[in-house]
Amino acid sequence: MKPRKVMIIGAGNVGSAAAHAFVNQNICEELVLVDLNTERVEGHRKDLADAAAFTHGMMKISVREAKDCRDIDIAVITVTAGALKEGQTRLDELKSTSRIIANIVPEMMANGFEGIFLVAANPVDIITYQVWQLSGLPRHRVLGTGVWLDTTRLRRLLSEQLDVAPQSIDAFVLGEHGDSQFPVWSHSSVYGKSINAYSKEKFGTEFDLKEIGDRARDTGFEIYHQKGCTEYGIAGTIVEICRNIFSGSHRALAVSCVLDGEYGKRGIAIGVPAVLAQDGVKEIIELRLNALEQEQFDASAAVIAENITHLG
Repeated sequence: MKPRKVMIIGAGNVGSAAAHAFVNQNICEELVLVDLNTERVEGHRKDLADAAAFTHGMMKISVREAKDCRDIDIAVITVTAGALKEGQTRLDELKSTSRIIANIVPEMMANGFEGIFLVAANPVDIITYQVWQLSGLPRHRVLGTGVWLDTTRLRRLLSEQLDVAPQSIDAFVLGEHGDSQFPVWSHSSVYGKSINAYSKEKFGTEFDLKEIGDRARDTGFEIYHQKGCTEYGIAGTIVEICRNIFSGSHRALAVSCVLDGEYGKRGIAIGVPAVLAQDGVKEIIELRLNALEQEQFDASAAVIAENITHLG
């Protein structure tokens, strides 16, 4: 069986946390680190090699340049140009991040990259679309982490409120990984029962669904302001997406996909439920949204489309 190789481009907080998660979960045979700070990335390599010695596998950890990518199966892009300032949103990162992407991706394609791009750099939906445009790859081989972390947060919050395992909760966040995302309550349930029907039956009261949705959206910003970055949650998101691709699980995750008519949209990448297989996105699942949800989806898509025009 061909060894599975993952390249992490950007060894900052997110990239290094993702690398550690890959080592701990042992889902690939080689992990390749890329960063302009050659001293730091070499330190990460040695530190991760020590951590890998405690696992059951024989993972190889190496350092390369991004252009040395011909044999890579999944290239995870985590690069950013710096920390957000007070009052900024993920969209404020677009200009600086897109310049970095414009240098990296064409160079990788010119050097024979034939794998899958997984984007975890913000603003993730717009950068996912940029990577797809620059790479020339089929759209099923370019995806972003999207709203899968937000979806997981929503399920965790509901789990805590309902006293039931997150795996028993079917709930999705759709749209931009940002301020315009929204939970799809019309398709959210606990084993077929709506969230509030289950809550009322179990506790005699219904939830404030808007409050829970707002908490799922805002948790990332709260973490950022409290510790200066988010790293562990998005690292888990990256590894889970890669695991489902490598295993060909055909599991549906809410990731950022390039649309070509799905949900009535083209020319954007946005967070939607998508079935993952070994070649990337096998299928985009189109949910039948109610009137409010459709309005929210259209508004979120408009935010992304407007910012894509700023890519130049």
